Amino acid sequence: MRKVIGVGETVLDIVFKHEQPIGALPGGSVFNTIVSLGRVGADATFISAVGNDRVGTNVISFLKDNGVQADYVTKCDEGQTPISLAFLNERNDAEYLFYRDNKKNNPEFAYPDVQADDIVVFGSYYAVSPATRPQVVSFLEYAHNRGAIIYYDVNFRSGHRTDVMRITPNLLENYEYADVVRGSREDFEVLYRLSDPAKVYAAEVSFYCKRFVYTDGANPVQLRADGGFCESYAVSDTQPVSTIGAGDNFNAGFIFGMLKLGVTRQRLIDGLTKEQWNKIMSYALAFSAESCKGTDNYVPKGWKPE
Repeated sequence: MRKVIGVGETVLDIVFKHEQPIGALPGGSVFNTIVSLGRVGADATFISAVGNDRVGTNVISFLKDNGVQADYVTKCDEGQTPISLAFLNERNDAEYLFYRDNKKNNPEFAYPDVQADDIVVFGSYYAVSPATRPQVVSFLEYAHNRGAIIYYDVNFRSGHRTDVMRITPNLLENYEYADVVRGSREDFEVLYRLSDPAKVYAAEVSFYCKRFVYTDGANPVQLRADGGFCESYAVSDTQPVSTIGAGDNFNAGFIFGMLKLGVTRQRLIDGLTKEQWNKIMSYALAFSAESCKGTDNYVPKGWKPE
């Protein structure tokens, strides 16, 4: 059975509505993706680090309870598990404040065996940060050499705007490793001051990676791929309860679609048909829509994608 391996930060999300806390649950962009994949039966593994504290212990238990292999989540004696405050506005979109223990050293992490056509998902500031870069790039090099499909979610937010110049070499290297790049309008406005997906793809991404997905909230998703493939996909018109996990679960659905259709790395390189892309995107949009129906960051337990 093909594995999905996620690498990223783990945080405890505390969610606020009307300035009052309404819940707390484990999160992190790749974390949310992997939990949703575990919930729908994928062979999912997560690589991360948490503090040797109550939150870290609960996070590891949560992963296991949701069908995710947590043996590669390292407990660090120095530092505490990060906290995120997510404030929902009147449209139930979230704005974030992050609290991290800067004293914490980022440990070398162990990682599982990777086989050809396993899928690796990574992203966010964790993927470009100088603090975690040596560990991340070491794993990406290993996974690439083993023939894995590498899925990169840019997820670069405005809080790191002043870091753009410093992290650009790492960002471009991530594009080179990736077989699929997914980013949002907000990401590319922060990075390049561009909001036109065609310009982002042509000027910034296509030289490094041919398969590109551009999301823009409730607006249609744009897909670019090999051979000039260009398609737009409408987002379902539903009132969200929370959009915190929308992008992360889009990633989960996209990966689920590749698994369901038996897409290998070589098939990606050779180019998928329009019908294959349409099916993958239908799963991506379904996962995203489902996650927006509640305050969790993931699809519900027991949910079956059609």
